[in-house]
Amino acid sequence: MTAPTTTTAASGPDRPPQPVPEPAGTGAVADSPRRDRLREAFRWGGLRLVALAVLLAAWQAVVSAEVWPRVLVPSPGDVWRQFVLASTVHDGVRGYGGHLLIEHLGVSLGRIGTGSAYAVLAGVPLGLLIGTVRPLAVVLEPAVTFLRTLPPLAYLSLLVIWFGIDEAPKIWLLVIAALPPIAAATAAAVRTVPGQLVEAARALGSGPTALLLSVRLPCALPEILTGVRIAVGVAYTSVVAAETINGVPGIGGMIRDAQRYNQTALVIAGILAIGLSGIVLDALLRLVERIAVPWRGRV
Repeated sequence: MTAPTTTTAASGPDRPPQPVPEPAGTGAVADSPRRDRLREAFRWGGLRLVALAVLLAAWQAVVSAEVWPRVLVPSPGDVWRQFVLASTVHDGVRGYGGHLLIEHLGVSLGRIGTGSAYAVLAGVPLGLLIGTVRPLAVVLEPAVTFLRTLPPLAYLSLLVIWFGIDEAPKIWLLVIAALPPIAAATAAAVRTVPGQLVEAARALGSGPTALLLSVRLPCALPEILTGVRIAVGVAYTSVVAAETINGVPGIGGMIRDAQRYNQTALVIAGILAIGLSGIVLDALLRLVERIAVPWRGRV
């Protein structure tokens, strides 16, 4: 008995080679990590929703039990109604103070963006100087620490005396609040650049400027971006203080004005708007960080 032979398709100039079929299950294996990530995202998202539901139920239970007067602790429904009223035109009234909630929030975000941008433009060079030039560090680092420890309300009155009650004191307050974290993070990052890289660049003929721009700054960029994220958060927490003076339109000014008339539900609605927009803003900054420094956490 002879063993069966396997015939293969002949290949030649008139017949191109047949493609090798992909092994069964390869596509499923490739899709498995993606499915795992989606499953994990849904699991953690579900956990967040459950936690939110528990928090709302506890809040409503406290209100129903009348632990505190309703004017002090409004119900979730009261807060939602104020949120809707501040976000729509009702009975001829446009939102709150003639501006919708999204407009108040947009004005505040514009102030935060402007103040943070000026802080980055000043804080990164300042941090580079502090981290690389020892005499300047001795002089400037205590000043940065001094500013970092000051609460915004401590110098708001002085800024109002200097710049009036328009936009200038608000922007200056946010700049002063956001600049120290950026400068401190930049200085610390520059100081931790590996000495081997610096010596190698010097051996290749890099001067001080090229060394700073091509070695120190790229190595320090991940920590600088972390400092920027922290600074934006500090600016966001300072916006209510910045808008206590002529802050309408502005989410901080709206909260301050509602507080004067004991509109607790509107105050809570404004606080929730700040927190939710802060989460979105931080997610955008994280995205920028992943794009700008994709090697972070991998080397």
